[in-house]
Amino acid sequence: MSTEFTVPADRGVRISAVRWDPTSEAVGVVVLVHGMGEHIGRYEETAQALIDDGYVVFGYDHRGHGRSRLSGRELGDLGPGGWAGLVSDIGRVVDTARGEFPDLPLILLAHSMGSFATQQFLLDGGSAKVDAVVLSGTAALDGLEPALDLDAELDLSMFNAPFAPARTDFDWLSRDENIVDAYVADPLCGFGIDQESGRDMFVAARRIAETAAVATIRADLPILIAVGDRDPVNGGGGLVDLLAAHFRAGGLDDVTVRVFKDARHEILNETNRGEVRDDLLDWMATAVDKGADE
Repeated sequence: MSTEFTVPADRGVRISAVRWDPTSEAVGVVVLVHGMGEHIGRYEETAQALIDDGYVVFGYDHRGHGRSRLSGRELGDLGPGGWAGLVSDIGRVVDTARGEFPDLPLILLAHSMGSFATQQFLLDGGSAKVDAVVLSGTAALDGLEPALDLDAELDLSMFNAPFAPARTDFDWLSRDENIVDAYVADPLCGFGIDQESGRDMFVAARRIAETAAVATIRADLPILIAVGDRDPVNGGGGLVDLLAAHFRAGGLDDVTVRVFKDARHEILNETNRGEVRDDLLDWMATAVDKGADE
């Protein structure tokens, strides 16, 4: 069963959100943080797998996305609150989930742009609010930045280059053609964020390379970095190794990396998504049990 609601944010923004409830006694809470140019509706299948395992699931559309599109603005325009507002929205949804389920462990499961926002949420003190974090389709943006022009809009087409000749402009997302075709046909998918917010995302991400900044994250926070080895966002795996190295250099002692063979960017929507979900659920159960024992 799902329940829709809104979360008030800054500058009059209201974030459209949804909660899925398990039919059994809840073992934990998962907050889903989606990627750029999509919406939380694409995570129904993932949410179902989580509630089947006993988790209460909260999800929401980022500002400028889906039903959180700002009045009078194009999809992808984050408005005057910009990137900082989008990052702060994670805390608002986490606080909502914590308020409703204060005694359950809370896990952030964040994908792509959502994972970059989550990295910055942790650097802003967010690690005190969560019990574990899963970063999917992620990378160390400080390693990607030198290849980009931050004064231009982010060109996502570069990620499709490794798959030429490509069937669509979004073959890089998944090997599952049905997933890709549904994404292409969805009017709420396929866009980038506004240029200023994109630049702010990369500038803010430079802190992940600062050991002193990373050291402010709770050292015992379990973090899972989960990616496909054919995901062009992680630079052949180098930007995943760099991200893990940044966390470990800052003193984090529970960082795990999972790389799924032949999977592309959206590991939760890949042809082997059953394997991916089973692996994530096993890791989450261990992380929750570990927290309960401490």
